[in-house]
Amino acid sequence: MPYVHDLNPVALDLGFIQVHWYGVSYLVAFLGGWWLGHWRARNQPWRGWSTDQVSAMLNYVILGTLLGGRIGYVLFYQFGEFINNPLYLFNLTQGGMSFHGGFIGVSLGLLLFARNHGKSYWQVTDFIAPLAPLGFAAVRMGNFVNGELWGRTSDVPWAMIFPQAPGELARHPSQLYQVAGEGLLLFVLLLWFSSKPRPRFAVTGFFLAGYGIFRCIAEFFREPDQHIGYLAGNWLTMGILLSLPMVILGVIFLIMAYRLNIDDRVQPAVARGPAKSKRKQKR
Repeated sequence: MPYVHDLNPVALDLGFIQVHWYGVSYLVAFLGGWWLGHWRARNQPWRGWSTDQVSAMLNYVILGTLLGGRIGYVLFYQFGEFINNPLYLFNLTQGGMSFHGGFIGVSLGLLLFARNHGKSYWQVTDFIAPLAPLGFAAVRMGNFVNGELWGRTSDVPWAMIFPQAPGELARHPSQLYQVAGEGLLLFVLLLWFSSKPRPRFAVTGFFLAGYGIFRCIAEFFREPDQHIGYLAGNWLTMGILLSLPMVILGVIFLIMAYRLNIDDRVQPAVARGPAKSKRKQKR
């Protein structure tokens, strides 16, 4: 008998206000990124980051995630609804966030941060890339608790029935696959790859390619949105369409990184002794 998903999406009910696990997952994502960023700034001084800069960057990340995620969801997945009712963009009671929209929003936010704090854009993206996957894992766990973004029908032993899905059929818990792939596994790989100095663009490229690959794999187990369905055949979903450019761009960045081989390490200042007198000796 397959497990029937019956988790309560409300973490805390105070009567006049409810705290949902999905909101908690975003809080965990941001706090986890803040803590890991501070750890890297303190223990890897060759990166040239201070803890104050990490905290300032987080403000741009939060704003980019929330605005980009919502706008991206409406434009990528609910464009018809938006055309009929532009105010749907502000209808937050029904939820709806897009990773790819949030990715674009964060990218623009980091561009502003880099300009305002005297850093190169790629120095910023190479630093923040390993901080993101733990946040992805937390948010996908929020999706799982909500019983949303369920997988395709399956008869594997760990298949589950999601009451919100049509047909009461056993399905892949694809949210947990994404927790494992684009969350935990990508985090471990990026932490290893970025543990020593790499050329400029390399960590960013590794992140783009890695996320795109793991997301494409997960899409083969995840049920596409009902109002969109498959874009081609029985395999091309909106998630794959939006992720393939990330893989291509990531590979380009990796190739470019090792061909240009630009060292982004901050070199410590060398102390200079007093200038020596250069008087000429008389003969």
